[in-house]
Amino acid sequence: MKEFSLVTSWYWLPVMAVACYLIGCLNFAVIIAKTRHKDVHKLGSGNPGTMNMSREFGLKVGLINFLLDVSKGGVPAMISYFIFRNYVFAGTNVIVSDFTRYFCGVFVIIGHIFPVTMKFKGGKGIASTLGLFWFCLSCETPWYILIAFVALLGVLTFIIVTEWGSMGSLLGVTGFSLWQGIIFFVRYQGLNNAYVIAIFMLLLALNILTWCAHRKNLIRLFAGEEHRTSVKKLSKGKRGTKNM
Repeated sequence: MKEFSLVTSWYWLPVMAVACYLIGCLNFAVIIAKTRHKDVHKLGSGNPGTMNMSREFGLKVGLINFLLDVSKGGVPAMISYFIFRNYVFAGTNVIVSDFTRYFCGVFVIIGHIFPVTMKFKGGKGIASTLGLFWFCLSCETPWYILIAFVALLGVLTFIIVTEWGSMGSLLGVTGFSLWQGIIFFVRYQGLNNAYVIAIFMLLLALNILTWCAHRKNLIRLFAGEEHRTSVKKLSKGKRGTKNM
């Protein structure tokens, strides 16, 4: 392993932060809606995300939007993994790519939720966050691709059964966070340096960002007023939303 010093290579952080934020600002829901001469902000819930796109344009379009957002969250992190996987922070055993993967991911999600291109009013970041974890876990341990896929099917099953899209999505993000957190805990057990703390803070930040972005959904959910998402209706080309 080569050593990576932030003292001499600090410029990597602002470069990654700005690049990933701008990538996050690229909203595929807005682009897809415009190809159909629609403004996604004026459709359904007004949220430029997978759920709203599925409700308004059908499950196929929603799936395309989901896969694009998944890639947006995962690809930048995967690139940073291949750049820094053979480096450790100077004077430590902390792998640099463990930090950069989620550093990139956090800024992509910030860009998605608070895009400068849309007056800082973007989507809620679920698909990109799930994609981030899927890519991050899988690029290091390839067979995790299948396990993560099964986990995503579990999230989908929860949404199908309960019709609570937002809650199912948030539980998925939290579940992936715990999975990755356990791996890092085992890997760095006994190490309490700033880099390890920073890695866990990034995982926490992802949860804070996505849960806070869904605060209105959670309020409606607890008040019994949250819109339900019927995957069955969406698969038949019908609007899959109804009030409780």
